[in-house]
Amino acid sequence: MTIAIEQPQICVNNGAEEKISGDPKELVLDGGFSVPETNAFGQTFRDYEAESERRKTVEEFYRMNHIHQSYDFVKKMRGEYGKLDRCEMSIWESIELLNEFVDESDPDLDEPQIEHLLQTAEAIRKDYPNEDWLHLTGLIHDLGKVLLHPSFGQLPQWAVVGDTFPVGCAFDECNVHHKFFEGNPDYYNPTYNTKFGVYSQGCGLDNVLMSWGHDDYMYLVAKENKTALPSAALFIIRYHSFYPLHRFGAYEHLMNEEDKENLKWLHVFNKYDLYSKSKVRIDVEKVKPYYISLIEKVIIVLSI
Repeated sequence: MTIAIEQPQICVNNGAEEKISGDPKELVLDGGFSVPETNAFGQTFRDYEAESERRKTVEEFYRMNHIHQSYDFVKKMRGEYGKLDRCEMSIWESIELLNEFVDESDPDLDEPQIEHLLQTAEAIRKDYPNEDWLHLTGLIHDLGKVLLHPSFGQLPQWAVVGDTFPVGCAFDECNVHHKFFEGNPDYYNPTYNTKFGVYSQGCGLDNVLMSWGHDDYMYLVAKENKTALPSAALFIIRYHSFYPLHRFGAYEHLMNEEDKENLKWLHVFNKYDLYSKSKVRIDVEKVKPYYISLIEKVIIVLSI
């Protein structure tokens, strides 16, 4: 993928450009969003054991995901897709592509992905009206799911969606459906199955290989093309599916100080990413002009 940027003016904290302060006093950790008690199916969120029409699909997804997401597989996919050289389309065109897909790993929603993007972005926009960089991050955070489309490789869902986790070290037991890792070759490899594996204390998550999918792909797209979005936005894009970290605190021994600061923003974002999922539809044509205006501030052309 390539990203062309023309004079970005993304604002942070009422007009201060790009830099996010590490002072936690400047973070409004609860913008007023009302967390719903149940998901679209009337059950608690992220309940992977609840009986529902989605349970078997989700469980089979994680079986395949955990078996195949090895260290060697991730290196291979990063090498192949890191070339960013296949085709081009605008941000909005790629968003519209997501109308065709439902995330098989998600136990909480079975709506097309464009609905989730707009629900997330609009919920953030309501509570953080001055953080337009965060609105845009909400809109594009899942765009890597275009990898499901024939124009972008048509990868299987287990290689695109789902919770993410580091490869190259032991699979923490807090990973959903941890039992399926027993089918992964790295599970028995002494190079990869220890706490640190190929990493070291505080090495920084940027130096850690994550399971391959839409998160890491979109992160590479933005990073390699020097996007003007702040570092917290890149952190959110790459780690928003890293539930073992931001929900359970696993793998914190690999984080550096910058990771810890950016994690504060990910905790803010995650509430909207998860709990905005509902059957309430967004009027796309009504909100489209606003998001087009944000895209024009950071003109991003996707090329894979």
